[in-house]
Amino acid sequence: MQVVITAVGPDNVALADPIIHYVTGQGANIAEIQMYDHDEQALFAMLLRVELPDKRYEEARTALAEIGRLKNLSVRVWSPGRRAARPRIALCTTFRPEPARAVLEAIRDGHLPADATVIIGNRPTCGALAQEFAVPWHMIGDDAGNADDDSLIAILDECDVDYVVLARYMRVLPPASCWKYAGGRIINLHHGLLPSFPGLRPYHEAYAARMLTFGATCHFIVPDLDAGNQIIYQATYTVPPGMKLAEIERIGQVQNEPQCLVEGVRRVVSGEVQLHFHRVVARK
Repeated sequence: MQVVITAVGPDNVALADPIIHYVTGQGANIAEIQMYDHDEQALFAMLLRVELPDKRYEEARTALAEIGRLKNLSVRVWSPGRRAARPRIALCTTFRPEPARAVLEAIRDGHLPADATVIIGNRPTCGALAQEFAVPWHMIGDDAGNADDDSLIAILDECDVDYVVLARYMRVLPPASCWKYAGGRIINLHHGLLPSFPGLRPYHEAYAARMLTFGATCHFIVPDLDAGNQIIYQATYTVPPGMKLAEIERIGQVQNEPQCLVEGVRRVVSGEVQLHFHRVVARK
């Protein structure tokens, strides 16, 4: 089975060796390995993608957790095949409820083979949505919307989620959080077409450029890199000349963005695509 191992912690010497030696000693084939030292944060991060016999998965989780304890590393061992039929997803939200609602409705109607395990918000707006669909709700933001990223990771771990879906979650995840769930486990909805219109105001920028085609992008989150090679799906719509920006935004927010997110998440949880060396690849 394919297994993704991530290790994050304070930078030090001899952190990668025991992890690599363990998996190779178990006969694992290493398909991908990445290691980073974030000097400004004194942070070490590593990702391994390996092929490991199914019967050794739980043993590997226990052994690597012990290595993490000894080396002061936050270690996670995850396999996309463990719950391939119905992966567990977490929805992260801020203000707009439409994308998260679309995912919940797609799950309810049987169009999306996944289970919504938790909804997490840095604003209280989507608390009622969680109650409507009987999904546990957690608020991790202060009065200004600043998110407690340690609480976010703790909730994701406690809920044992497979994928984190940022459904118009308007906060930037810090590198440490991205690395802890690296390997194609964080899916983001951006309300513009990448790479042309990044940033917080893609509708305004496209409108200023006199575009008649607008869109949204569903992509994997990759630490310290843009979304140039991590696009899962894009949805577009064309408007007539002279349409007001407010109406363009309304169409995008109510119709296009939700549809884009649902299809992007479907491609991932159905196993049609995966992230490999910062690129989205199709799986047979």
